[in-house]
Amino acid sequence: MAWLSITLETEGEQAEALSDALLEAGALAVELQEAAGAAPAQGEAPEAPRWPRVRLVALAGPQADPGALVAQAAASCGMAAPEFRASSLADEDWVRRSQAQFGPVRAGRRLWVVPSWCTPPDPGAVNVRLDPGLAFGTGGHPSTRLVLAWLEDTVRGGERLLDYGCGSGVLAIAGLLLGAREALAVDVDSRALDVARANAAANGVRLAVAAPEALDPTHAGYDVVVANILAATLVALEPEIATRAAPGARIALSGILDAQAADVIAAYATRFDLAVAAREDGWALVAGRRR
Repeated sequence: MAWLSITLETEGEQAEALSDALLEAGALAVELQEAAGAAPAQGEAPEAPRWPRVRLVALAGPQADPGALVAQAAASCGMAAPEFRASSLADEDWVRRSQAQFGPVRAGRRLWVVPSWCTPPDPGAVNVRLDPGLAFGTGGHPSTRLVLAWLEDTVRGGERLLDYGCGSGVLAIAGLLLGAREALAVDVDSRALDVARANAAANGVRLAVAAPEALDPTHAGYDVVVANILAATLVALEPEIATRAAPGARIALSGILDAQAADVIAAYATRFDLAVAAREDGWALVAGRRR
């Protein structure tokens, strides 16, 4: 099978957001490199914002439209579509190449996200076994780590948890491992739901998954609601989130740049009491309660 390799460059502070947006738009994997040519050390999460210019190399299926994929990802980040170069690639061991980029990620005092090919650094911790792959959410991005740390502080046991825009399912799975009684993972992408289901099985937890159109009035009354998407999507989802959250429910919203936090808080102000709860590398976690 011939794969498509899509190469583009962007400013360092935009690289992580664009990488995640490329995955959401349909890329199968994205490798980040310093534009000068130096790649991150093996086993370390890329520190793209520390590089002034970053080269992104995205892997896509043979039927992908590279122009549409790049345009969709750029629009999600609120930026103009950058120039790119697309080329066909012969079969290669992309799994092994991808593994070289990822290692265990600490996301709290006792919470780790650990790829299946790695030994957990702390066997006694809460270890989410999760392989980077076809759905957004590996634990390496600041927006994901912010929610994971929040879940560690929030879940006490017995809660009903909703993960809206679940991607890989990492947040819902972490919530279950931390003691939530049940969890529902929702995503518009059927591929993400399949990945979330498989990741839940790999962690030995039972996770319900559903597309948004499959939700009904029984899918309400959740004690904990998390959504790690993008700011504009979070704003549009406020009525849906409000419908699903129980009165007094704890809520955490992520995928929000610092400059966007005030707009998200304002969009939820009628039915939620929210504030910026944490920040990391230019990303903000907005959290609070449903009234």
